[in-house]
Amino acid sequence: MASIDCGPMLFAGTGGDHPTAARGRELSWDGCVNARDLGGLGRVRPGAVVRMEEPNRLSAAGWAAAWSYGVRTVVDLRNTDEYGQDSAPRPAGITTVRVPLEPVGTPFYEHWEKIDNLASPLYYPAMLAEQSERVIAAVRAISAAAPGCVLFHCSGGKDRTGLLALVLLTVAEATPEEIVADYLLSYERMRQRYAELGYRDQRTAVTEFLATRNTTIEASLSSTIVDLTMPDFLLANGLSETEVSDLHARLTT
Repeated sequence: MASIDCGPMLFAGTGGDHPTAARGRELSWDGCVNARDLGGLGRVRPGAVVRMEEPNRLSAAGWAAAWSYGVRTVVDLRNTDEYGQDSAPRPAGITTVRVPLEPVGTPFYEHWEKIDNLASPLYYPAMLAEQSERVIAAVRAISAAAPGCVLFHCSGGKDRTGLLALVLLTVAEATPEEIVADYLLSYERMRQRYAELGYRDQRTAVTEFLATRNTTIEASLSSTIVDLTMPDFLLANGLSETEVSDLHARLTT
């Protein structure tokens, strides 16, 4: 997959909801546009986990703000060819854990790359069923992180980050409506970045694509959430009861 600043696109070429409730979760760290705390969704406590786009553009002030917020671990879901260079050094006390979520080079990836370039929620159920070990590795990285806030990200902070957020929020008993609304925010936050790169509005592109599959973004996400039973999914795919307990404690207490 070609590496670009904002992550995979569904279609290239030339609206997103902005719920008032999300404003209290927005993080205006210098250099990022798509960072938000998941606290307040379900039973997630503020300061536990933050999702965002790749942090490469964070300035020194942006990293200082992340540190002051309590970030001590960064979980990077990107592939090795996407890493790039940070604009400013990360604080020495922040640990970066790399857990590539996309199974690049596998038949699974080749199959879904042809369908939606892994840039819509359509592939989520297959990912959870067929690549569960990668999802579990990402969850484990958060469960096992040192005390402090955990920031997790991919490139654009929408699809891979969205899948992990969906799993975490389901663990924390967030409603499908909360999870869907949070996912949709990334289309709005990243719109200008995508436009700068010459890509068409991604929410429109994904909506049009899913219509050819007789579904919508909301319906696709909701069906995935409803079918995801927690903590059964985590336990059945290799997370121990202790790790599940640690994850729940990190998210909620």
